Amino acid sequence: MEEKTGTTCLATFATTSMALLFERACRKAGINARIAPVPRKLSSSCGLACDFPCESREAAESVAREGKIEVSGFHEIESLR
Repeated sequence: MEEKTGTTCLATFATTSMALLFERACRKAGINARIAPVPRKLSSSCGLACDFPCESREAAESVAREGKIEVSGFHEIESLR
């Protein structure tokens, strides 16, 4: 049985290259980000997202703006373990 462990934030992208660029830029900025598949309830043409701690959302949005990284959307979802 899965236990709810809180929330996580996801950034979704139209292209794989933007997802990879976002992950790299976030890590360089000290944000614990990692590539993840897009959950079925969300859509993305490339099927990749990047998850990161929600407490880092403002910083992650700033990284995307400053790096001109095209993010389709930012989402907060329940994380399961």
